[in-house]
Amino acid sequence: MGDIQALRGTRDILPEEVNYWQQVETVAKEILTKAAYTEIRPPIFEQTALFERGIGEATDVVSKEMYTFRDRGDRSCTLRPEGTAGVVRAFIEHGLQSQGVQRLWYTGPMFRYERPQAGRQRQFHQIGLELLGSPSPLADVETIALATDILERLGLQHLTLELNSVGDASDRQRYRAALVEYLTPYKDQLDADSQDRLTSNPLRILDSKDEQTQAILEKAPRLLDYLGEESRQHFEQVKAQLTALGIDYKLNPNLVRGLDYYTHTAFEIQSADLGAQATVCGGGRYDGLVSQLGGDDTPAMGWAIGMERLILLLKQLKDPPDPRLDFYMASRGDRAPAQALILAQKLRHQGFRVELDLSGSRFQKQFKRADRSGAVACLILGDAEADQGTVNLKWMATQEQSVLKQNQLLANSEELRQQIWQAAHQE
Repeated sequence: MGDIQALRGTRDILPEEVNYWQQVETVAKEILTKAAYTEIRPPIFEQTALFERGIGEATDVVSKEMYTFRDRGDRSCTLRPEGTAGVVRAFIEHGLQSQGVQRLWYTGPMFRYERPQAGRQRQFHQIGLELLGSPSPLADVETIALATDILERLGLQHLTLELNSVGDASDRQRYRAALVEYLTPYKDQLDADSQDRLTSNPLRILDSKDEQTQAILEKAPRLLDYLGEESRQHFEQVKAQLTALGIDYKLNPNLVRGLDYYTHTAFEIQSADLGAQATVCGGGRYDGLVSQLGGDDTPAMGWAIGMERLILLLKQLKDPPDPRLDFYMASRGDRAPAQALILAQKLRHQGFRVELDLSGSRFQKQFKRADRSGAVACLILGDAEADQGTVNLKWMATQEQSVLKQNQLLANSEELRQQIWQAAHQE
């Protein structure tokens, strides 16, 4: 039997990269919490019917990309390919509809059987937001603004907000008929996927990346021209409020997103630094999904940020977040190591980052590890210090050392924190 390795389309997120992930999660949680969004954690797998009914059986996600299996009870189960359907199922199942407007966010892995490439894996991760219960165009704008806030706080540049309206069901029905009528004479010139979609899901042809198909679409009817008055007014208010907030956007009449449940506003935030896989955040309004899954009619708006693509961008832009240690704790002897553990724990409780050397090796080796650790200072404890209740404090940049009482070290935590900061920023 050969070596066991990670499956194709999955990858290990190693410690040196995890710092980026934690930075994104921290920023997103802070911004969303300030806007009164609360976290929800649905299961990773659901009944297959949830996604068939919610996403649409004619979509590529359902027809080609889902990881579906039968459990021991012979139930058809699917690893979630996206987050919205599970959140809506929980919203209905737990009676959240009766509790007013719900502002929810989630994060975690999703699964699609796609061809792996940079920024796209078969197990991928998203941070998503769902605002359920408000039909107002302001709900659309609030969610878009929050996505923009997160990406800008993280320092992303060269971003473009692409915007469209896919109208309501009757708008899309009229447009679908016009689009099929226009494309039918060109059927043999369309790419193979688009030929299949012409009868099953013609709006998805607008998403085709095939150059010849895109050339044919240049003179196709525009969805925006088929919006009814209510849809048109909704979209005009969205655009006006985005402008009022100073958020620039670009109209993209071919933007329809890949899932059947979208209505009215659809958007993507793209980065010029990502090449072909440019979308880092996408979403829109889905007013019919709750009723489609068995709940009451409930307007809703949401989006998802793709973590893998976002991390690719962050790596291009800046160094990883500083994981610097405050102290490396070196100890050796009969009594010193146990006391070093107690001191390390007390410092950690005060908010310091402390790595405790557990090797028991000679101090010279421990000092080399302290150098490699990047710690600002090294705390040194031998049996003599343990007996006297003292500790040697060594500043790594200057090699300056001093002897302190352990209780003195702990009592002056704020002064010590300031010294750590100054030493770290003088290097």
